[in-house]
Amino acid sequence: MKLKTRSYLVMFTILSALLFVSCSGDDNGGGDPPPAATCSDGIQNGDETGVDCGGSCDACSPLAGTDLSGKLEEDRTLDATLTYKITGTFSVEPGVTLTIPSGTRLVSEVGTDKYVVVQKGGKIDVQGTEASPVVMTSSGESPGDWGGLVIAGNATTTEGVDAIAEVGGIIYGGSDDTDNSGSISYLIINYAGAQINAESQYNGLTLYSVGSGTTIDNVAVLNGTDDGVEFFGGTVSATNLYFENNEDDAVDWTEGWSGAITNTYILHTKAGFSTAAEGDGLNNNPKFINYTAVSTVGGTALQFKKESGATITGLALIGYDTSIDMKDNGPLSNVQIDGADADPTKTYLATPTVDVTIFDWVNTDTQVETTPLEGTLTSDTTLDANIIYLLNGSLSVESGAKLTIPAGTLIIANADSGMQTSTYIVIKKGAQIDVQGTAANPVIMTSTNQTPGDWGGLVILGDATTTEGVDATAEVGGFTYGGNNDTDDSGSISYLVINYAGAQINAESQYNGLTLYAVGSGTTISNVAMLNGTDDGVEFFGGTVNASNFYLQNNEDDAVDWTEGWNGTLTNTYVVHTIDGFSTAAEGDGLNNNPKFVNFTAISSTGGTALQFKKESGATITGLSLSGYVTSLDFPNAGAPANVQIDGTDSDPLLSYETAATVDIALFDWVPGI
Repeated sequence: MKLKTRSYLVMFTILSALLFVSCSGDDNGGGDPPPAATCSDGIQNGDETGVDCGGSCDACSPLAGTDLSGKLEEDRTLDATLTYKITGTFSVEPGVTLTIPSGTRLVSEVGTDKYVVVQKGGKIDVQGTEASPVVMTSSGESPGDWGGLVIAGNATTTEGVDAIAEVGGIIYGGSDDTDNSGSISYLIINYAGAQINAESQYNGLTLYSVGSGTTIDNVAVLNGTDDGVEFFGGTVSATNLYFENNEDDAVDWTEGWSGAITNTYILHTKAGFSTAAEGDGLNNNPKFINYTAVSTVGGTALQFKKESGATITGLALIGYDTSIDMKDNGPLSNVQIDGADADPTKTYLATPTVDVTIFDWVNTDTQVETTPLEGTLTSDTTLDANIIYLLNGSLSVESGAKLTIPAGTLIIANADSGMQTSTYIVIKKGAQIDVQGTAANPVIMTSTNQTPGDWGGLVILGDATTTEGVDATAEVGGFTYGGNNDTDDSGSISYLVINYAGAQINAESQYNGLTLYAVGSGTTISNVAMLNGTDDGVEFFGGTVNASNFYLQNNEDDAVDWTEGWNGTLTNTYVVHTIDGFSTAAEGDGLNNNPKFVNFTAISSTGGTALQFKKESGATITGLSLSGYVTSLDFPNAGAPANVQIDGTDSDPLLSYETAATVDIALFDWVPGI
């Protein structure tokens, strides 16, 4: 034993001398410095890490420096005062824990092999706080720059024990459903989703068979080109998850994941994403508690493939075109929502079940909030396009005040309150509205149930003339309208969609989509779509206002209606009827003040009457095109056909007026769904 010890001592002395010569920072008496030594881990002194090793090869190991790559085979705690660079695949090996203190920042180089992986049996401890989250991002700051965070565990998966992941051949899966891969708290993952191959991409956070012993809370995944988080089997649960503009699914699961996520908030403001949630494969009934998803660009909310399913409580979907898609016609009973089978005909549009302010720590610039909207406005008010407004009752803009609605604003009328007849927006006489929509970002007013008659639409009251006289009383809310100022200005409307209006006021009256009481010619109205109302699309009660570029689809009474001596001009009108039972494409009533219609195209796939003129009403129409109607002109009170001038001649009820469309439907490409 003594001889063996002395042998080691001799060897240690020789090695120390060699290392002193090769790793020392000494300049050897002023000569050229020696070449950098290659240490036992293969990293040269001072190489890549940017750290002066100070003559010690230990300082050049994976346990030192700010470059993260290769295999971590001993526990390591990062330093929150440093910024770390992910230069390759950084693998936390079995039996090893990587600890990341609050405030630490990891910046990945751009590349498909750049990611952090916690191998099966390894652990990660992300110790972020609300004030100082841990951030993992990329140097390029573009979606798809890197591979995000991957964790492999030992819980069950339908792929069996020691399955091989599509990412880097990582081994995952076992039989320990309580497996512990560590802890994550207050973590932001940004710009992940690098392309692995033609079929696969990384996610922001990828969880392979991660067990329930792992704790995950307060995680934000932003701007990824694939999923925000994907669960491949496992039993792990998570709380307080925020996902913004991930280009595939926000939450994805497969291989029989059976955990739960609580308090999830999803935001989509970029078109082309896949879903807010996608399940695939075996249904092990994962749980979703308080799940709010908000889209400003439509799309599909929840998709279930094969026999997948889930139990969801506290679901709120806002702004999606499709609430539920059973991609492979799986049973709806597999998806339980608030105690009942899923129903794709429902929108599940409701007040958010998750307060977005719990994610203020994420500090994202594109956060969209939801805010109740109701009451009276007595001073100028501008809405915020980054807020989705829930109209919970009437909103009244009082005389002297202006309501400004920026491009892209979404207003959703709450039809679940049982107060459909008292839910509307009214611009009082002397007040103004300024709708600033654009073709790229129209203002949209819709409803929670997306059902005709859900709410009362937009009502504007002006000071122009009407046959009802000065200060007449409207059938809506008893409001006052009408005066002597035919140039009255109630504001401006541009690129506005009004959907699902027409609530029943009483046995005789309903709201319209857009109702204009004695509105004057100083008001400008262009590019408006009125869709799916139970009464008229637009109705003019007197006034002198002109308008252009109106699209009216499946309004169940008249598309365009006027009375009380309206004498303005409507230019470029396109009417579509695809449901039975509507009244007309246009209806005039009362005194004929000869309103003008320039380029009026109406198309029906269900027959019906196109134009109706009651009493002595009439109009001058140039560029009329009717298609598919049984009756072109109707004079129910035997009014004179000469009151209606069509392309320079008296109207003729015997003519069909079926000609080529005078309005190009492409003019309304900005309307969602066209």
